[in-house]
Amino acid sequence: MEQNGGRRRPTIKDVAAVAGVSRGTVSRVLNGGHWVSPEALTAVQAAIKSTGYAANRHARSLVTGRANSVAFLLTEPQQLLFEDPNFSVLLRGAADALAKRDMPLLLMVAGTAEERRRVTDYVTAGHVDGVLLISSHAGNPVVGTLLRDGIPTVACGTPLGHEGKIGYVAADDVAGAREMVRHLRDTGRQQIATITGPLDTPGGVQRLQGYRDELGDAYDESLVAHGDYSRLGGQRAMSELLERRPDIDAVFVASDLMAAGALTTLAAQGRRVPDDVAVGGFDDSYLAASLTPALTTMRQPFERISSEMVRLLGDVIGGEQPAAVILPTTLVRRAST
Repeated sequence: MEQNGGRRRPTIKDVAAVAGVSRGTVSRVLNGGHWVSPEALTAVQAAIKSTGYAANRHARSLVTGRANSVAFLLTEPQQLLFEDPNFSVLLRGAADALAKRDMPLLLMVAGTAEERRRVTDYVTAGHVDGVLLISSHAGNPVVGTLLRDGIPTVACGTPLGHEGKIGYVAADDVAGAREMVRHLRDTGRQQIATITGPLDTPGGVQRLQGYRDELGDAYDESLVAHGDYSRLGGQRAMSELLERRPDIDAVFVASDLMAAGALTTLAAQGRRVPDDVAVGGFDDSYLAASLTPALTTMRQPFERISSEMVRLLGDVIGGEQPAAVILPTTLVRRAST
């Protein structure tokens, strides 16, 4: 490392060359090693020692601008954070995955226009290194702001309209819905209805698509009612279906929370489950097994979804291109079918 007849100071580029890693990996090691594998960390530390590299901490801070924290951003009304059990499971999983990297997680809720303004102002001011985006709806202005300002972001579920721009981790909603409808058919059900999620969300769109695909030519629009992922929404949609099609003998509900509402309506109208109407849900949240009867549902691997989101976000923060991970669902049979 000679320069002008004397030895020059080793650089990050030199350390990266000796360690056999990228300069981005070296930078992450210098900033705490939060997004680095144990093997790469060992290689970089050895290279730093062998090259004699000495970081200027003040300059590094000015260059990286790292906050060493991540936002868990829920773009839903605040009450759903407490009502929908899926969000708490995702939150706990993300916090656990980040704890292994010694990084804190900031919980943010942006269900109203004012909340969205405050949250995006905070995030784009550099107070977090990246965003785990939960339950984003198509057309959500938060997504456009994050993209415009170059905020590293990974979504839970397919980011409708931004699939090529934002990384995401999702359960295979289409295949899961198809398996549930197939299961209901295999139990001898003929008039299988569905209660969808909101059709501006990936789960709403893709679970309806799976339902349609499995029924094929037997698909009937009169057997479809739309919900909003809430318990009350499930109650209302089930009432609508029973009024329109009293002959239904099964219903696939696009979330366990809505399925809980559907069960309430069926009981109130004297329909026995599963004798008169079989009910299948989607999620396998802790709610499913506690319902009466216990709910047959499609299990989403929430803990793995959380950990994969954290992993992909680390890659994006380190300069990698966005990536997508689709995870399989599993049919969990219980008394409701």
